[in-house]
Amino acid sequence: MTVEMSWFSALCDDDYEFLGVPDDELKSSWEHCRNIVLTADRYGFDNVLLPSGYALGIDNTAFAAGMAPLTSMRMLLAVRCGELIVPQLARQIATLDQMMDGRLTINIISSEMPGESLDSGPRYRRSTEVMHCLRELLDGRRVEFHGDFVDLEVEPPRISTVSGRSPLFYFGGLSPAARECAAAGADVFLMWPDTTDAVLEVKADMDARAEAHGRSLRYGWRSHVVVRETEDEARAAASRLLSKLDVEAGEEIRRKSLDSSSAGVANQAALRESADQEGYVERHLWTGVGRARSGAGAAIVGDPDQVLGKIRELTEAGIESFILSGYPHAAECDLFARHVLPHIDHGRLEFDPHPVDVT
Repeated sequence: MTVEMSWFSALCDDDYEFLGVPDDELKSSWEHCRNIVLTADRYGFDNVLLPSGYALGIDNTAFAAGMAPLTSMRMLLAVRCGELIVPQLARQIATLDQMMDGRLTINIISSEMPGESLDSGPRYRRSTEVMHCLRELLDGRRVEFHGDFVDLEVEPPRISTVSGRSPLFYFGGLSPAARECAAAGADVFLMWPDTTDAVLEVKADMDARAEAHGRSLRYGWRSHVVVRETEDEARAAASRLLSKLDVEAGEEIRRKSLDSSSAGVANQAALRESADQEGYVERHLWTGVGRARSGAGAAIVGDPDQVLGKIRELTEAGIESFILSGYPHAAECDLFARHVLPHIDHGRLEFDPHPVDVT
């Protein structure tokens, strides 16, 4: 099976040599994050995730526009539903897609807005409405929609994407409301690290939910990776990442995230609790990363064959898109690209997206 292999650009101040220990040379900046993306592009990754934050890092939309003429890979732009009114968001996405010659993909984010307090159900309802109207406009159709969060009667923008269609929507979330939102409107359902058995359980549930909406989903895996020539070296490198971590500093990093109270983050915490004393929940799945960051909190750790074997195991479980990262991001990108990437049959994820079901 051909899978999509993507890397991560640390736009939200998430780059370290030692987790939880700030390093001025690794802080989010145009130059630093540009170099991460150019490294991934040079090695032939298919896509790169550009995360979105408010309190941390630099703006990902402006960054994507600046990177457009410098790269040949796709970019997965994180979009926080509610930050822009939908017609303006559609025009912005279409413009970026033209600048990238059709290489834009979208990561739909449902976190609270800065200064906002909104329960899970309404937040995901807002995301479903945004995805529906956004896709309609980007597909060139007039929108007449009167929902709880989006109230529009508007023609599509004159400017369109290169294909004349909406880019693919990637989406992640584990709460019941998040799962229903993804089933109704996403194209690629992203999972954070978990055991393979748990991945299969979530996939079965999501397949059933999507079918109930007359839709189908593809599946992605977002995690970190630590690959070295031997397993002992990889485990030592993972341990080194935590060797200077202050427990309170790690907790403060997690609290700063706008998704710190989500079901997905709670699941990552539970995964850490079930791990052994060294943080391994499976032989090659290490949960230590989650001690110093919110979001995806585990890493595939091992020698090249072991990391490749874990990726193939997940592929057999139905994962078709991998979004990986490591610390420091440019250095780990180099290691993964030299040791593992050449042995993976990979390419851009292509398929016709389904309409969003808002019924």
